Amino acid sequence: MAVWSARKSKRPADAPARRSAATGGAPLPDASLPATTDWLVRGKDGRLTAYAPVEGAVLRWTEKHPGGPEWTGPETIPAPDIVPHLSIAQGPDGYVHLVSLRRTRLADGTPATDVVFALQYQSGLAVRDWAVVGNPYPNDPALAARIGLPAAVIDSDGSLHVFVRNVGGGICGRSSVPSGKWNKWADLKGSGIVGDHTITASITTDGLMELVAPTAEHVLRWTQETKGVKFQRAEDIPARAEAGSLSSERTGAGRVTHFWHDADDGTVRSWRPSDKAPSVLGSGAGTGPVATLRTAVDGHDCTIMARRDAATGRPALAAYPTEDEALGATWTLTGEPCVGAPALALDGRGRVVMAAFGTDGTLRVARQKPEPGLALEAWARV
Repeated sequence: MAVWSARKSKRPADAPARRSAATGGAPLPDASLPATTDWLVRGKDGRLTAYAPVEGAVLRWTEKHPGGPEWTGPETIPAPDIVPHLSIAQGPDGYVHLVSLRRTRLADGTPATDVVFALQYQSGLAVRDWAVVGNPYPNDPALAARIGLPAAVIDSDGSLHVFVRNVGGGICGRSSVPSGKWNKWADLKGSGIVGDHTITASITTDGLMELVAPTAEHVLRWTQETKGVKFQRAEDIPARAEAGSLSSERTGAGRVTHFWHDADDGTVRSWRPSDKAPSVLGSGAGTGPVATLRTAVDGHDCTIMARRDAATGRPALAAYPTEDEALGATWTLTGEPCVGAPALALDGRGRVVMAAFGTDGTLRVARQKPEPGLALEAWARV
């Protein structure tokens, strides 16, 4: 499936869209922390929101109206002592959970590390104070300081589940219940997980969660047989995935397809349990995680992918018929060099939206053209 971006427009590709806040770039993300792709979210009212964690705060941009083009922001959400890295999870109720780590020191100088989260009920409204989830080692601050950055997912009941790489290279998880209380931390076992933010959590159409995390030789998997908090180790994915590049997308009834950048050549690979071996989706190398979005294009069920191109640093876009990896995919560069990883979402009008942060810290957005295919309009600075 051909994918391309508009290069000619009445407004240049780098022309700014109207905004309600002062112009100028936001602080750049901490390049020492892994990039994410879950930072662009559509609320229940159809408006998109973009989040960017920075030192001591989370910056937030929100569409004024569903489908844009005007945005408000960046607004500053205080995040004292919070590591500038977010795992963002949204439940069926539309509530957005911002999950991170908080690193502080006790009165005696001992480091204190906790998973924390903040909750946003509606697009553009206030975010609740950061709440503490804790860590798997409440009696050993030294061990707690070594846990990885959290991954989060919301189940079909609206309960938040968080997962971290533990000091043994496996996974520990903690789950809330609908009443708001939390179960104890559970050791899901496993070993050899590499990287600080390498766990990816997803949920199937049946409401069953699935976890994946890379080791030096393969990708570990955990699945559920029934809804709840119990996991079991599942078939490993026979692949070497670049740490921090995994993502997952629901591609069928009860099925999740996993995507990543190959640790050797940087190409995008995909796999699901029915596959004998991973599929290669296009050529060329990318960096960071692969953003994915399943939607209809010209009436056909398609999986859209976005990544940061390794050679140029520019966003790249590709698409293929969902679960038909044999047809392959072609990557098309679009826009100017970006930092972190691009994100994908559907706006309130059902259009594919690709977003990225420029090297000057500005939020850039490109929307699908109102014509057949997957052509993007010119990029606009927010």
